[in-house]
Amino acid sequence: MSASTHGPRERIVYVTAQRLRRAGVTGTGLREVVVAADAPRGSLQHYFPAGKDQLVGEALEWAGTWAAERVDEHLARMRRPTPARLFAAIVDDWSTDLAVRAFERGCPVAAAVIDCADTNEAVRQAADSALQTWQRPITDALASMGRTPRRAQALSTLMLCALEGAIVLARAQRDTAPLRLVARELGPVLDA
Repeated sequence: MSASTHGPRERIVYVTAQRLRRAGVTGTGLREVVVAADAPRGSLQHYFPAGKDQLVGEALEWAGTWAAERVDEHLARMRRPTPARLFAAIVDDWSTDLAVRAFERGCPVAAAVIDCADTNEAVRQAADSALQTWQRPITDALASMGRTPRRAQALSTLMLCALEGAIVLARAQRDTAPLRLVARELGPVLDA
């Protein structure tokens, strides 16, 4: 989504998701979001009457939906999808994004969880929901590739755990090597 092609509400949600990627929940200032979204001053109260928790929740929902759509896009482009190829495609997305943005932005869902999931139940629930939204098409794809429902669920969980950990390491090291490593090492396990 381009922030300039949608109305103020959508731009605010998008900008919030991008700010979460960089600064987490506590580091995402509402005034900065409104300015960056080029939205009218009263937009937050109008569109998000429940305040910052509502806005963060919707930004996390957007992020989960976007990630799920990317999974579907990867699958649509694959002639012969395999679990390892799907995981490699997801990892490649993140590797490219991190390198292009000089490692300044990670996963908005992970940032929200790390920042305040232990103190903010609304954010924790929104993050959990976003991760489930992202995981669902991965699990479904793995099942369509011949994995039992239970195995597909386990493998999709493993994929997200490995990916999120590799994103954190890549940002800390300012190098995509951890992402390449998990794709290479986890591939044979996923295809077994």
